[in-house]
Order: sequence, then structure tokens, then C-alpha cells
Amino acid sequence: MSQPLFQATALRKHYGDQVVVNDLSFHIAPGECLGVIGPNGAGKTTTIRMCLGLTNPDAGRIEALGHVMPQDARIIKAQLGVVSQFDTLDPDFSCAENLVVYARYFGIGKKTMAARVPKLLEFAALSHKADAKPGDLSGGMRRRLSLARSLVNDPKLLMLDEPTTGLDPQARHLMWERLQLLLQQGKSILLTTHFMDEAERLCSRLIVLDHGRKIAEGRPRELIAQHLEPDVVEVYGNGAVSLAQSPLKELAARVEVSGETVFFYTQDARRLLDALGQHGGLRTFHRPANLEDLFLKLTGRQIREDG
Repeated sequence: MSQPLFQATALRKHYGDQVVVNDLSFHIAPGECLGVIGPNGAGKTTTIRMCLGLTNPDAGRIEALGHVMPQDARIIKAQLGVVSQFDTLDPDFSCAENLVVYARYFGIGKKTMAARVPKLLEFAALSHKADAKPGDLSGGMRRRLSLARSLVNDPKLLMLDEPTTGLDPQARHLMWERLQLLLQQGKSILLTTHFMDEAERLCSRLIVLDHGRKIAEGRPRELIAQHLEPDVVEVYGNGAVSLAQSPLKELAARVEVSGETVFFYTQDARRLLDALGQHGGLRTFHRPANLEDLFLKLTGRQIREDG
């Protein structure tokens, strides 16, 4: 097994009396996409900030690319690519100029960038927008430009904090395609996301955070199999909620109610569906258990406020 490209050990961070990250350890292997998922306030962004040397941990150790953060922050950052939650593109520069100017932070000269910019714009599907300014771009285009900008230094490791938030489905899928290409090129990615389909599609492994602690870790499908029954039957319609306390609950390993929908988690979906067919006025949806089910089981269905 190859040495981890990145390793965090027993990270801890608190603000006043609030512990935001609590004894968190994880690693990223070369060529791997590690996903970090969790509710609002779980500690995802604080973890990213510590990994980038923007916030110092109160305890713990971060080793990246053969160096230690934050002592060797400058050396480490020279080999990192970063896409933050919010666009930080310069609105006064064109797409091409945003790449060239950003490259100066890494000491990359104009001659090198003259050859690199067309390739980066092509990768981002923005060759036709080289002279456009960020304000003239769609949200998806701006996110792809941010991704292209994060690649100017040819980083070994990318840290992406909710890179597709606010994008429509078409823009998200194009972004996923580009991230898959980067993984095929051998780059490593640390990805935080609220989209469970994104996490399942892109990530080799996942860690689930809640209240600053790691509560689960593993490959997406293995986590689903470990924590959930294989089938889910959603029931909604007139009288559906009352079924949660009816004899039908004996046909499921677990029953949950959210609003007007009842979720039956079961090993025997066919028997349950046959029994539900005896109740008129109901609508049912049978599907395999997915990562969203895992997320909700581990962290709860209640709404979390930001912070």
C-alpha cells in the first residue's frame, strides 16, 4: 500500500466553549477522491481550512505531500489546488487573465502560462469565453473557471469545498465529468458536498461528520450495505402516516416518518408491497437504499441551522 498523500491525525478545533472538530483523523491516498459529508455545522469547512493552513488546529497533526502543516504551509500550498464554496474570481479580468494573474502566486511566468492557458480553458469547456469576464458567465461556467484556475500550478492534490452548490443539473454533470478526468490523470481530491449522488459518483471513500466527529468511514456502497436494509418503500397519500404504527411495521426492519411520507426499510419488499396493495388511496415507490438514506440514518432528519 502506497504512503498517504495527505494525513490528518487527531485534529481538534474549538471556538470558545464550542468544539467544532473533535479528534478527527483521515488520510487521502494518491489518485483517490475522499468525500466529506455531514449536516450544516458538522465541521466540514473548518476541517478544510485547517488542511489549507488557514486555521490552526488546537491539537493534532497535518502531514501533506511529505511536509507538515502549518510549518511548511508555503511548500504544501505550492502543490495544492483549491476551489472554495464561493467564487473568488477577479471580476475585472477576463477568463484568460484570471488564470495568468493567479499563476503569479506560484511564480509561473507569462511564457509558461501562454502555453498552459488554452489547455486549461479547453479543459473547462471555456475556450470560446477566453476574453469574457466572470460577470458575463453562467454559474456553471464560473465554477469551471474556478476549477481551471485551481489547476494552474498542476497540483497533486485538489481541495474542493462544495464545488457544485447552486448549479443546475446540466452544469453539475459537466463538472462531475471534469473531476472524473482529473482522477483519471492520477490527481487526488478532497471533496466536501451536500449532494449524496455527487458523493456516491465521485468518491472512492467517504467520511461522515456530525458535531465535529467522524461517525462513519468507508466506500459508499459498503457503508450502505453495512448500515441499511437493501430496499426502501416510500408510502404517501391519504392515511399513509397512520401505517407507521400499523401491523405493517412488522414487515420492515425500520420505519421512519418525514412529513406525509412513510419510509419502510426492509429485507422483503415484495411482501410489504403486496400488503400495501390492500390499502386504497396510497402511492408507493420502491427503490434500493442509497447514500441519502445512510446520511439521514446517521445524522437524523431534523433541519440543522448553519454554523
